[in-house]
Amino acid sequence: MDFIFNGPIEGPLFVFTHGAGAPVDSDFMNRIALGLANEGIRVARFNFDYMQQRIDTGSRRPPERAPKLITQFALRLSQFEQPLVIGGKSMGGRMASLLSAEMTHQELSADVIPLNSDIKGIACLGFPFHPANKPESLRTAHFQHIPVPIFIAQGERDKLGSKLDIASYSLKKDIDWLWLEDGDHDLKPRVKSGFTHQAHLDKTIKTMALFIKSSIYNTELN
Repeated sequence: MDFIFNGPIEGPLFVFTHGAGAPVDSDFMNRIALGLANEGIRVARFNFDYMQQRIDTGSRRPPERAPKLITQFALRLSQFEQPLVIGGKSMGGRMASLLSAEMTHQELSADVIPLNSDIKGIACLGFPFHPANKPESLRTAHFQHIPVPIFIAQGERDKLGSKLDIASYSLKKDIDWLWLEDGDHDLKPRVKSGFTHQAHLDKTIKTMALFIKSSIYNTELN
């Protein structure tokens, strides 16, 4: 399997990939992709190689190291020639952001990978700002080298980067944040909060669709 496509062929393109533990046809990924498609976005989903091997063989393979995942992402993008936004759930969003930063410094060789350099934005859902239970190991240094707009939908109590924690980070000031009240790493609130997961996903989808359109068409987000 290469890409799963949803949404109108002529729609603005969003290349979307998964987090560390679940593939691109998981319930979360399906709900986001189909929601964006209903908002007029052309969504192209792909599995990293280790995840596809899990599916094909049934073996529990861990994610590969970031350089390999970034190269795989770049190879997928080489199949497209139009402007696009890239991103993903958790690890997938992190790899999208690292890819954009590395392309800025030309660390990926165009002689090896025919790059699509027309990336207009990065959209992340539940960004993993640090590994689980290691809040001191921040994954933020590359943010200063990302040359395009960034959108992050984050649960306020995400254990990989809560709203309280992130307030103390030195991040770019122009990140477009969507904070989901009482949301966890999957943007899911507790029942006692009075919020619902579906409402949070609906809000994420609508805000994300506007970000993708504004980034590709170079219009104001409204």
